[in-house]
Amino acid sequence: MKIARLNSAPEIFHSLQGEGVRTGVPAVFLRLAGCNLHCRWCDTKHSWAPGLECGEDEITRRILAFGCPALVVTGGEPLLQQDALQRLLPLLPPRGEFYIEVETNGTLLPCRALAERVDQWNVSPKLGHSGNAAQDALRPDVLARFAAMENAWFKFVVAGEADWEPVAALGLPRERIILMPCAATRAELHAAAPAVVELCMRHGVRFGNRLHVELWDDAKGV
Repeated sequence: MKIARLNSAPEIFHSLQGEGVRTGVPAVFLRLAGCNLHCRWCDTKHSWAPGLECGEDEITRRILAFGCPALVVTGGEPLLQQDALQRLLPLLPPRGEFYIEVETNGTLLPCRALAERVDQWNVSPKLGHSGNAAQDALRPDVLARFAAMENAWFKFVVAGEADWEPVAALGLPRERIILMPCAATRAELHAAAPAVVELCMRHGVRFGNRLHVELWDDAKGV
C-alpha cells in the first residue's frame, strides 16, 4: 500500500474528524498516496506524489497503537488502492467494534468487499472551481450508486451561490448534502463561512465548518 509521505514518514496520525457528520470525533487518519483529480485548492497536494510503500501488517500496527476505535481512510483518492484496502481492513477489529470512514471524490465505485465493511462513505464531488474537467470530476452514474447507500454523505466545497445549481442538478438526497466553505486557512474560513451558512439555510442542507482548519489553520498531519 502506498501511503502519503509527510516529513519523510508515512502519514498515519491521531486527530479529530474535521468534516462531515462525525465532525469532532477522535479518529486515526490513514492518508493514501495518489489521486485521479488535481484540485487547484487542494490542501494535501503532497499526497499526489508516489508516497511510501508500507505493508498492511505494519500499517495495522501503527493504527492500533493509538488505541482509538475509529479510522478515516483519506488521500489522495483511496479507491485507487482498493486491492490493498481489501487486504488491510480484515486485519482491523470487526464492524461494531471499530468504525471505518472512507473519504472519496466520487469518481470510482467501491468493490463489494469494501462496501460491506466500510461504515461511512464521505463522498466529496469536485465542482468547476476545482479546476478539473467536469467529465472527469462529476460522474452522475457513480454518485447515483453512492446515493443508494444509506451510509454515504455528500460534501461539497462551495465558493458561492453559483455552485448550488450544479449540486442540485446531481439529484442527491438533500438530507445527506453538506456544504463547506472553500478555505485553506482559518482567515479564509471565517471570511467565506457566512455566505455558505446563508446558502445552506436557503436550500435546507447541512453546513460543514471544517473543524481542522478552525483549530489548526493550514497545518498538515493534524
